[in-house]
This record gives sequence, C-alpha cells and structure tokens, in this order.
Amino acid sequence: MNNRYIITRIALITAIVLTMASCRTGRHSSHLTYMEQLGDSRQGTLSKSDYKVTIQPEDELQIIVTSAIPAATSEYNLPNSNASFSTGVGNLITDSQQQSYFVDREGNIEFPKLGTIHAAGMTTSQLRDMLIERIGQHVKDPNVRVLITNFHVNVMGEVRNPHRIHVPSQRFSIFDALAAAGDMTEYGRRDNVTIIREEADSARYIRLDLRDPAITASPYYYLKQNDVIIVEPNEIRQANSRYNQHSAFKLSVISTVVGAISVIASLVIALAVH
Repeated sequence: MNNRYIITRIALITAIVLTMASCRTGRHSSHLTYMEQLGDSRQGTLSKSDYKVTIQPEDELQIIVTSAIPAATSEYNLPNSNASFSTGVGNLITDSQQQSYFVDREGNIEFPKLGTIHAAGMTTSQLRDMLIERIGQHVKDPNVRVLITNFHVNVMGEVRNPHRIHVPSQRFSIFDALAAAGDMTEYGRRDNVTIIREEADSARYIRLDLRDPAITASPYYYLKQNDVIIVEPNEIRQANSRYNQHSAFKLSVISTVVGAISVIASLVIALAVH
C-alpha cells in the first residue's frame, strides 16, 4: 500500500512538472511570429516609413553619364580600369570596369570637367538631378545614373547565417536583411532587435519589436549604409549557455581532481614498492 502511494505521488509530481514545462514552451513559441500583433485580420493598411538614403563620407559612388551622342558625354565619365586575370590555361583576360568616385571626409567628390562637388547629405536622385542640370548646359539631353556601390549592413546574433550583407539596391528593409541572413533561429527575440546606425559624430541605437505592425513607419525599418542589426537571444538560449558553462566548469574541476588523485596514487604506490 505504501509502495502504491509513493508511485502515485511520483507520477502526479511528474505530470505537474511536464505540464509546467509545456506551458513555458507555449509562452516562448508565440515570439516566433513576425507582425504578431496584426491578430486575425485578413487585410489592412500599414504605415509607410519616410525612407531616404543619403550619401555619406567614405561612400563609393558609380556615376555614369550618357547621351544620344556618346562622344559628347565621354569626358564626363571616369576612365575604365582594366583588371587582368588568368584563366589557368595560359590565357589572360582583361575585364574593363567603370572606376568609382570616393566621397572624402568633407563629403566631396572630384568630378570630370565640373570639379569639386559636395555630395554628402544628398540622395542619389538629388545628385543625379543636379548633374543633369549642370551637364545639360553643355550637352543635349544627358542621362545620369548614380549608385552607392559599397552599401552593406551587418547582421549578428541569433540568425542562421550572421555575416556582412552587400546590398544590391538602395531600398533594403530589416526583413530583407534577416531573410538574407537565413532568418532568425528559434532562439531569437522578435520583440527586441537592436539596430546601431552611424551618424555624423556618433552612433545611435534603437530597439525594435518586429511583432508590431507599426515598425513599417519607423525610420529604422529601411536600412542605411553600415547599419548593424543585432538579434538578442531569448531566455531559453541564455539559460542553455549558462548551463553549458557551468557543466564545462564542473567537468574541468572533476578532471583536475581525478588527475590529482591519480598523481597521489602513483606516488603512494611508488613509495610502497620501495
């Protein structure tokens, strides 16, 4: 009778522990959803961010000027750089590429025929329009294309593939960055993602809740050059890390103790033999 009572008590306690564990897992699983606060609505409208990427010092720009008469605009373009490489079978191939403009610390570029142009603080569209206006004084109907070629962001923390991402366009959202990094792991906190952004003389950071639909109106929703995105680990990941560190420490202590006992035992045996 006593044995049955003890077994029943153990079974009851086990059931309670398992139930509590499943409840805790359920609470964390809700954080795996983006835009969670949309609820069950089938459709709706999200606010739009006032998005604008501006040219910054140390940016690299590709600026190409064309017109109906190529010879008329050739002097407004940088010369091509010729990079040669071997195919491995004795052949040498030359790859001709357009050189880029480097924005100096004062925010200026040196433009053929036009001289020094202050580009920092302008969008690529604004710089394009300004160049069209100035070149248009000498060339009929010029066409200008401006791109930031060194646009990149860094994604770190609880994502599947943390790395520096080269941005192929100038409209790149935080969700684009997470997708390029393989998405968050199941241990990433959707409610606490940090973005660090460089400014003139400092760096600003903000924490975003990716479960909130209002994020699309944030000035940090679309990313800028050199932004750093850090995905914080949730409580389960932090607890696992602490447990692993504690286990490693205990294993180290046990190994040290066992090693010491082995040395002492060897000494005792050696003394006994003599």
